[in-house]
Amino acid sequence: MSQTVTEVLQELDAHRERFEAFCRSLSPAELELPVPGSTWLVRDFIAHLATIDEPIAEMFRAVRRGEDAGIRTGDGTRFDVDDWNERRVQERRQLPLEALLEEARATREALRRDLAALTEEDLQRTIRFAGDAKRPPADVPLGLYLRGWCKHDPIHAADMVRAVPHHAPELADWLDDPMVRRYQAAMNPGSAG
Repeated sequence: MSQTVTEVLQELDAHRERFEAFCRSLSPAELELPVPGSTWLVRDFIAHLATIDEPIAEMFRAVRRGEDAGIRTGDGTRFDVDDWNERRVQERRQLPLEALLEEARATREALRRDLAALTEEDLQRTIRFAGDAKRPPADVPLGLYLRGWCKHDPIHAADMVRAVPHHAPELADWLDDPMVRRYQAAMNPGSAG
């Protein structure tokens, strides 16, 4: 296995362990709080992380097949990540925390297999990030993309902390990461994050 992939998998696993512990530390009332600067509740970020590994794993499979890494829908149009995320979150709004975490474990396990199959040659390929509501499209080497993407759990824990700021001190060492700070500054200008 590629050294880069090994390191990314180790970081992913460590972040997921800490994310699950953080989620379990939240009360039922905290899970239902709206996140400032977002249309989502705290629990919605958990639902997002429980589902987003599916299209990311498909991107990894496309890279392995030598295909366009830009995710497409069944009819061939480009994948709209914002619409997809919103639908998945709304579908899971009433699920209990443990059901969300179980789904996250299952999707992560499947993604880990696809990620582990990537070669050094795959990591050198440039992928097209299609952009989202707040970021423009960009061409990025897959290896570089993975170094930022593997911080997805702490990035969204930082989002959740905006609704439950009293949890910030216990997460400070985890969220004090240059990539997490840059993402928060870009996606949530003006918020403390």
